[in-house]
Amino acid sequence: MLDTLLRGQPAVVWYGDDFTGATDTLATVAQAGLRSLLFLEVPTEAQLAKAGPLQAIGIAGAARSLPPAAMAAALAPVAQFMAASGAPVLHYKCCSTFDSAPHVGSIGAAVAALRKVAAASPAFIVGGQPNIGRFCAFGNLFAQAGPGGAVQRIDRHPTMRQHPVTPMDEADLRLHLAKQGLADIRLLSTRQLELAGGDTDVLQRWMQAQEAREGERPSPDAWLVDLVHEAQLPQIGALLWAHAQQSPLLAVGPSGVEQCLLAGWRQLGLLGDAPVARLLAPAQGPVLVFVGSLSPVSSQQIAACQHYDKHEVDVGRLLAEQGYLPACAAMLAHGLLQGRPMLAHTSRPDQTLNAATTAAVAQRSAQLVAETLRLAAAQGQPLRRLGIAGGDTSSLATQALGLWGLAFHSTLAPGVTLSVARSDDPRIDGLELMLKGGQMGDAQLFDRLVTGAG
Repeated sequence: MLDTLLRGQPAVVWYGDDFTGATDTLATVAQAGLRSLLFLEVPTEAQLAKAGPLQAIGIAGAARSLPPAAMAAALAPVAQFMAASGAPVLHYKCCSTFDSAPHVGSIGAAVAALRKVAAASPAFIVGGQPNIGRFCAFGNLFAQAGPGGAVQRIDRHPTMRQHPVTPMDEADLRLHLAKQGLADIRLLSTRQLELAGGDTDVLQRWMQAQEAREGERPSPDAWLVDLVHEAQLPQIGALLWAHAQQSPLLAVGPSGVEQCLLAGWRQLGLLGDAPVARLLAPAQGPVLVFVGSLSPVSSQQIAACQHYDKHEVDVGRLLAEQGYLPACAAMLAHGLLQGRPMLAHTSRPDQTLNAATTAAVAQRSAQLVAETLRLAAAQGQPLRRLGIAGGDTSSLATQALGLWGLAFHSTLAPGVTLSVARSDDPRIDGLELMLKGGQMGDAQLFDRLVTGAG
C-alpha cells in the first residue's frame, strides 16, 4: 500500500496559488482517505507535530495575485519545504482556468521558483479537471460557463475572456504559458493517450522518442498533458507516478493532478476505496457569507438564496470612507447576534476596476470579515460557520483571521469545500469555513450553509 512505499514521507505536497483552489485540492485528497492538512503558510515543526503523520500536505498562498519578483520571494521557503519533505510529487496548484499573465500570477515564474526542487525532469502540466467542467484537448483549454452551462473555449468564455486582472485571450496553453517564460512545452495529446491504450511504458517510450528528435536540445521545460474525460485519470496518474519514482516530479495544474494520482494509485493497487462521504449538518448558530466575487455565478447564488438578510457593501465607500468598514461590520455583527444568517456582497462598480483597485477592494473586504467576526465574538456570539466567495477575498480574509491550518470537513459542490479552521485563538479554532471561487457552485449553495446538505 501507499504508506509502505512512502516510508513515512508524504506522497504529495501542493502549493495553492489561492486559498479557494487549495481547499479544493484538500477535499480531493481527504475524500480519498489520505491523511491531509492544508497549512496557511510553510508549517512550523510545532504545527506539523500537532497535525500528526500526513500523507498529503498543502500550503495555501496568494501567488496568483503577485508580480514575478514577489512570487519568487514567496515561493522560496515553499521550495525549501518541498525539498525537505521527501515527497515524490510536488504540485504547483493553479486555477483550473489557468488565468495568469507575465506580470501577475505568472505560472512560468512559479515553475522557475520551484524548478530547483525537481531539476532532474521536465514539469508536467495537467490541463484539465473534468469534474468541474475543465477540459484540455490538443493543448487547448475549454471551460464550462457555470454549472450546467455551455462549454466554451477559454478565450471565448463569457467570464474568463474579460477577467479584470488576467483576461484569457489565448486558449492554447502552450502559447499562453510561453508568454510567461515556458518556451518549450511538448504536448501529450488525448489522441496519444488513446493510442497507448493505458500502457504507461508505451507512453514513456513515445515521450523519450519525441525528446530524442530534438537533437542536442535539452529536455523541454514541460510536458502538457491533455485531460478530456475521467476515464483518462488512471492512465495519466500512473504516468506521473512512474516519473515521480525516478526523481521528484514538479506537477502544475488544478486538482486534476491529484485526481489523476489517486486513480493511478488505485489502478496500481496502492490505495483502497474512498471512505463514505461526510454530510453537512444544519447550522447550529448564525451564518455569515461574504461575496467579493462579481462573476455571474456568484450573482445567481446571491439572488437565489432565501435564508439570509442581504446587504450590499458599497465599493467606493469601502475604499474612501474611514468609518464605513466598522459601520458595516457592526451592522453584520448585530444581525448575527440576533440569530439571523447574514450575507454581504460588494457592489458592482460603474466601470471595470484596475488591478490595484481590485486588490484594494479584496483587502478591505477581508478586513471587514475579520472585524465582523471579532465584534460577534466580543459580544458573546463567536461565529461557527462562515462562507467567502472570491479567490483573492478568500485568501486575504483567511490570513486576516489568523488561522494556521485547515482540515477537510465536507464537499458542498464540485470545487467547493467546507473546511475546519485550525487556530491558536480558541474563538476561531473549529470554525467551519467555506471558501469558493467565483465560478463554482450551484444556485442553492449559500442556503446549504444554513440548512445543511443532508
